[in-house]
Amino acid sequence: MKIESTSTPHGIAYAKDAPPAAAKKASKTSDGEVRLSELASQLQSADESAFDAARVSEIKRAISEGRFVINADAIADRLIASAKELLTHRQD
Repeated sequence: MKIESTSTPHGIAYAKDAPPAAAKKASKTSDGEVRLSELASQLQSADESAFDAARVSEIKRAISEGRFVINADAIADRLIASAKELLTHRQD
């Protein structure tokens, strides 16, 4: 089943539609100090253990051996939960 949308959903802005101010980069102060944008600071402080190379390797091996099983119900449930969380944060 293929789902297509020809319009942007209400309230969602994509990067190409974002105003230039949203793409703020690091700025220099008069004393030469560099200040990162809030987004850059958040990305820099993100948990680096989010990527598990051993798990990725295990999944690649399972796929190549034909024993990787996709649980569509679990994926759908997590996708819906993620969408709800995003919508809740936008309303705050």
